[in-house]
Amino acid sequence: MKPEYVEVAIIGSGPAGLSAAIELRRQGVKQVVVIERESLPGGVPRHCGHPPFGFREYGRIYSGPDYARRNVAEAVAAGVELRLGHTVTHLGESGQLRLVSSAGIISLNAKRVLLATGVRENPRSARLIGGDRPLGVINTGALQAYLYLHHLKPFERPLIVGTELVSLSSILSCRRAGIQPVAMIESNWRATARWPLSLFPRLCGVPLHYGAELLEIHGTGRVEAASVRLANGQVQRLECDGVLLTGNFLPEASLVRQSHLLLDANSQGPVIDQYGRCSDPAYFAAGNLLRPVETAGWSYREGARIARLLAKDLRGEIPAAHHTLTINCRGPLKLCVPQRFAPTGVAGLEHLQLRVSKACEGALTVYADGLPIWSKTLACLPERRLLIPIAALKLNARIQQLDVDVVGHAHTPPSQGETP
Repeated sequence: MKPEYVEVAIIGSGPAGLSAAIELRRQGVKQVVVIERESLPGGVPRHCGHPPFGFREYGRIYSGPDYARRNVAEAVAAGVELRLGHTVTHLGESGQLRLVSSAGIISLNAKRVLLATGVRENPRSARLIGGDRPLGVINTGALQAYLYLHHLKPFERPLIVGTELVSLSSILSCRRAGIQPVAMIESNWRATARWPLSLFPRLCGVPLHYGAELLEIHGTGRVEAASVRLANGQVQRLECDGVLLTGNFLPEASLVRQSHLLLDANSQGPVIDQYGRCSDPAYFAAGNLLRPVETAGWSYREGARIARLLAKDLRGEIPAAHHTLTINCRGPLKLCVPQRFAPTGVAGLEHLQLRVSKACEGALTVYADGLPIWSKTLACLPERRLLIPIAALKLNARIQQLDVDVVGHAHTPPSQGETP
């Protein structure tokens, strides 16, 4: 099997992958190949029949499918090669890829590879929900596919689990299809989505229960009811014909897990430095593969930003990372992207992106070798974006240890030289 050689291969044709491909062509990279396992490009937005998409990218508001089509059209016009129905099965060292398609096995060697495989929702099995195994238990991605790709209604009166942005968009999708959810439940004591978006379910006539947990699903053949423990401890049986499990995202990092690339245990995505560069410098990563979960617009802009850095790397303008500084999360912080900093003197991503595992208040603080170098007081909520400007930290090769914490009454700063 004779290998094929390309300059840049991008795995995934969602907003991050396509924007990166477009930007690479603008940067003068001659051969950019986007590899997509599905038969149609565009990623998750092509399943989302609702607005708003694309305002910052194109100056107008699109529905998800129209936004996906615009991204694809821009990529094709830029001279990007789209390989649909091709599945990457192996990430080898130094950009050696193995693919399969209807034509058979393909060996592809790329000078650089950009991973942009996005995220997926946790299935029922990973959420440890008991009860029967009837038809009608699906996630938001499946709902969107049923409604917008296959023009089918999977249920009429579902119970919706979760209050993330994607959960609220599922209510809009249901309304467009004539589906009336019986209720929405959230295990936390407040909605994950920001106020006033969290008012949307009740404005649509959908009862919203906080502090509620789905215990069991009942049904023979298909869903008939669900048992829910409410905030007061009472277990209530809700009659419904479906259960919609929303959000609770994980990076689609199965290729990374099976490869030689380092995986971050906190984000569940690949370990990168401030250039988007993975542990093998032939690989870069962008978009929601890095952390769950950001909007399509954020992923689009991040893809373009990392594409500019990748192009610089191809031109030899970013030095090799002989030494990297690991960024450690402490206290309620559950992840940080990037996870490493290479003191090369070349600017990369603008921010450290962080998330907390629980609601807390205090000073978001960065410590270099135990000494505070940056701090900002704020209230932190789960799944909300926290940003620290990298330029403000003035990092250099002399630093041995970097810690980030939310310092409040319950937290103390790390002592100098302390190992987290």
